[in-house]
Amino acid sequence: MRQPSRRQVIALGIGAVGSAWLRPAVAAAANDAKTESHGESHGMSAFGDLKYPADFHHFDYVNPDAPKGGLFSTIPSSRAFNQSFQTFNSLNAFILKGDGAKGMEMTFTSLMARAGDEPDAMYGLAAKSVRISADGLTYRFTMRPEARFHDGKKLTARDAAFSLTILKAKGHPLITQQMRDMVSAEAADDATLVVTFAPKRGRDVPPFVASLPIFSQAYYTAHPFEESTLDVPLGSGPYKVGRFEPNRFIEFDRVKDWWGADLPVCRGAYNFDTVRFDFYRDRDVAFEGFSGRSYLYREEFTSRIWNTRYDFPALTEGRVKREQLPDETPSGAQGWFINTRRDKFKDPRVREALGCAFDFEWTNKSIMYGAYVRTVSPFQNSDLMASGPPSPEEATLLELFRGKVPDEVFGMPFVPPVSDGSGQDRKLLRRAAQLLNDAGFPIKDGKRMTPQGEVFRVEFLLDEPAFQAHHMPYIKNLGTLGVDATLRLVDSVQARARRDDFDFDMVIERFGFSTVPGDSLRPFFSSKAAGTKGSNNLAGIADPAVDSLMEQVIAADTRAKLVFAARALDRVIRAGRYWVPQWYSNAHRLAYWDVFGHPPSLPKYLGVMAPDIWWSTQTGAASSGQAK
Repeated sequence: MRQPSRRQVIALGIGAVGSAWLRPAVAAAANDAKTESHGESHGMSAFGDLKYPADFHHFDYVNPDAPKGGLFSTIPSSRAFNQSFQTFNSLNAFILKGDGAKGMEMTFTSLMARAGDEPDAMYGLAAKSVRISADGLTYRFTMRPEARFHDGKKLTARDAAFSLTILKAKGHPLITQQMRDMVSAEAADDATLVVTFAPKRGRDVPPFVASLPIFSQAYYTAHPFEESTLDVPLGSGPYKVGRFEPNRFIEFDRVKDWWGADLPVCRGAYNFDTVRFDFYRDRDVAFEGFSGRSYLYREEFTSRIWNTRYDFPALTEGRVKREQLPDETPSGAQGWFINTRRDKFKDPRVREALGCAFDFEWTNKSIMYGAYVRTVSPFQNSDLMASGPPSPEEATLLELFRGKVPDEVFGMPFVPPVSDGSGQDRKLLRRAAQLLNDAGFPIKDGKRMTPQGEVFRVEFLLDEPAFQAHHMPYIKNLGTLGVDATLRLVDSVQARARRDDFDFDMVIERFGFSTVPGDSLRPFFSSKAAGTKGSNNLAGIADPAVDSLMEQVIAADTRAKLVFAARALDRVIRAGRYWVPQWYSNAHRLAYWDVFGHPPSLPKYLGVMAPDIWWSTQTGAASSGQAK
């Protein structure tokens, strides 16, 4: 019999068992189908065969001969869990308390590592292989005997089991929510980790679990895991914590005898001797630091700065490079999220009125140099985004909620209105006023009133001064409608606390999903997440239709079913008017001092991957894959 492909193995694991796999002559095998596995594998993915064979040498997109050495310094351009762009006061980046330091993830090892040129594939890191049961509910990881913590002690399956268990119990809510369907993690012995999942678990739960950090059980026997602390934890990754000063900078030093350096998933990566993150309260001020060479690499998110301020001498002299690299990853949602937990925002007509008052066309032209495209969907820039009327498959899913969701979900998906670009589109403002009137928010003495007779006030919460200019014309338009709109600029610590407690009216956030979302949707859209402190369900979405369609996405056993379910979910979320969509760009704007190299072709699914696969040109030329 021909061996099953990786696609077929995964299909079996999520319940798509075809009759060809149950041979009548092997009745006993059918009875044991839940516990049988289909062989040991060096990697795993949700859909499709693995690109790389078991004996692969390195990922195609890296330069395996990249030199080691040098310094990479930057400011944070992404964050996870309790991390902040502007500050840090803790070296525990995996709990809710405190502001975790950016970069702490580099000090730990995970079971498997993500491939950047495949949508969802992972390959062995601390675990050299995995054996998956036929029902997809039991994963047996075989640990690498050479894996070590930074103190030289062996990293075992017991450490991995401890780590997954404590993260599920005491980790950041975003972690615990995505681990909901992990039932247990147990060490059969030092070399074997057995992870068990619940029936109907999301397809992205095992990869998420395999990507989580592995902690030292011995270390956390003496140190409480759930505390915010500046004690340096014992790690096992390619870097360890070096010098740091809370709220100002943190450095990570490369572990030069790191046990994983020659693994296929690590060749060509982790090349800098030092990686440093500097923290600024204001990205405009941080730009001055970059132009003065206080740090060396910057991803530019502000079109105004990109178009007007990159004319300093070092750039015109060629000592600083600028690049725009394509961004093919799903861009997700960015916008002002409206806190529907508050009575004044419960009526979707009120939320739609708030959207009508924002003139994207004027803002893009006047403030952002026409550099952006309007966001309309949480699945923006992916095939999961709904367009046109529902397909028959989408309609079948949506029909179950006829009368329970807005009728518009059965037609064209909602898109934000296009203004005349004047900054005060009278037609849209009249539309907004009518919506507010219809919702019982009348004008009295020039002020917009709530149905309870109170002045309708809207406070925008902000921790980034660079966004102030985008708020002012929006607030002016709301004032035209009689809404008492204000902007509250707070420090990042207060902003994080208020965000985690859902103590805001409207707040800016950006989030995105992979091309194969599953359980990762729950922290953003589920009714449970709406009441979970620290979750990403900022709008407080608590809709049974959303919950049900989300489960359809999670349970999909083919790519086609996933796409149809996601598009149906997209239609319902967009019909809820839970956010005022902002904008996105399909390019990475990079600026860096001319001391770095990077591979000529960067991976499609993980972006620019700086500093992970970049290198210093100050340590000698690499023999291949020279800088662009």
